[in-house]
Amino acid sequence: MIAACVLALLMILTRGQHFASVNALPSASWAVFFLAGALVRTRWLFVFLFALASMLDLGSLAAGTITDWCLSPAYWVLVPAYGTLWFAGRLYGRKHVFRWSTVPRLAITLVVAAFATYLISGGGYYAFSGHYEPTFMGFLPRIAHYYPRSLGTMSGYVAVGFLVLSVVRVLAPRLSAAPSRVHS
Repeated sequence: MIAACVLALLMILTRGQHFASVNALPSASWAVFFLAGALVRTRWLFVFLFALASMLDLGSLAAGTITDWCLSPAYWVLVPAYGTLWFAGRLYGRKHVFRWSTVPRLAITLVVAAFATYLISGGGYYAFSGHYEPTFMGFLPRIAHYYPRSLGTMSGYVAVGFLVLSVVRVLAPRLSAAPSRVHS
């Protein structure tokens, strides 16, 4: 439950431009869905996080801090895009152990999941938003332009997430085993 709350808070702080966002940070949405799948695994959280993302986007639109450019009929391709991240997180989470030897598996999973997600979200937006003439040759340069940043942002948040979790796992037993110092 704590992980779910932390992930929701991370999304609130980094998604879009609304009253609570930290404008200096890139959106953690992709990482939030991946980490939720890897760490929490309850299906209701996927629905909650998608509803939260949608409410944040609609709230930003209502507040006038974003335009409706991204809120097109293509918005709904985010369901399978975020679902891809969730599913990849679940697959990775089944095999995850807290050892450095799992980093290559995590890296490969992130590269593949982010690429599939970009193809779905970016490709879906390109094809269905009505803002572009949807051609394959027109979409290819967009992959090279946008995918690396999306992958880097997601990977950074996921790395920090697992690092924080590792520190908590190391410190928690030590803190609970420490004798309490009660002064009389």
